[in-house]
Amino acid sequence: MADPELEAIRQRRMQELMAQHGVGNQQNPDQQKAQEDAKREADEWRQMMLSQILSSEARERLARIALVKPEKAKGVEDVLLRAAQMGQIAEKVSEERLISLLEQINTQTTKQTKVTIQRRRRVLDDDD
Repeated sequence: MADPELEAIRQRRMQELMAQHGVGNQQNPDQQKAQEDAKREADEWRQMMLSQILSSEARERLARIALVKPEKAKGVEDVLLRAAQMGQIAEKVSEERLISLLEQINTQTTKQTKVTIQRRRRVLDDDD
């Protein structure tokens, strides 16, 4: 095959791929934008609620935890928001109360790790 023919095949294939990719994205830009807007609004609501129920020190601690373990911070936020919605939180959560909540969650979710060591047993070879 000649070089120009190979280039023409590559160009056609590239155009096909671009068309497939373009059509897929053009079908739902409104849906995608709506999802992004809903997610942003939910995040804003979440942050507003947390700022109302957490003291500044507790918010700082939770932010530091979120940097290291985002899934754990999200779980703690969920617990706090549920408690606030049920009316179980009467005053702002202090850093000490947040620490005790974190300790409770740690004891509930601590994974038991078991280490087993398997040593290879050498069989004495008598090849004499």
